Amino acid sequence: MADRDNAAGRPTPIRLLLASSNAGKLREYRELAQNSALHLDLLPNFRELAEFEETATTFAENAVGKALHYGRFTDELLIAEDSGLVVPALGGAPGVYSARYAGPKGTDADCVRKLLDAMEGKTGTERRARFVCVITLAHRGRALAVVSDFVEGIIAEEPRGGHGFGYDPVFLLPDIGRTSAEISQEEKNRLSHRGKAFRKIRDILIHPSF
Repeated sequence: MADRDNAAGRPTPIRLLLASSNAGKLREYRELAQNSALHLDLLPNFRELAEFEETATTFAENAVGKALHYGRFTDELLIAEDSGLVVPALGGAPGVYSARYAGPKGTDADCVRKLLDAMEGKTGTERRARFVCVITLAHRGRALAVVSDFVEGIIAEEPRGGHGFGYDPVFLLPDIGRTSAEISQEEKNRLSHRGKAFRKIRDILIHPSF
């Protein structure tokens, strides 16, 4: 799919739309796509389109459903993701409800506070968690690929760091002793669930088998 430009010897750019209005996610994806043939943009007029209701109980079902739903509004390649935080000690919560854990109008800070309240009194392995990301690549109503990945961590006792978004300030990466909000964007791209999953999509687009 990433054909060579015969004149310049460079891969022909591939435009990839993100089915989201989340500017933070777009920034991350653009960072991940650097030095490749991929160029990321948000799906135009996303907020004005018929909304996809994420009612499934798994990240994969939501990601596929979202990609097929929003793929109806464009002829271009599109990716849709569902991602979130999974805490085994909370029965997998917040899980697919990560973005709306504190209610439909809850902020990131509200979600973090609710999580820390739920984790009160939990110690050791009870504080284990993982970030999960599932990405679906679609084109004209057809799902071309579904990929997933994750990163293991620990829920910190309190928020730390000023970078990132969502649960990053309380997601402690044990190997480096810092939260996702305390590391550089370059480190986050290398270690994060979204970075790992997106690199799989990038490889599929650059070396397609469909």
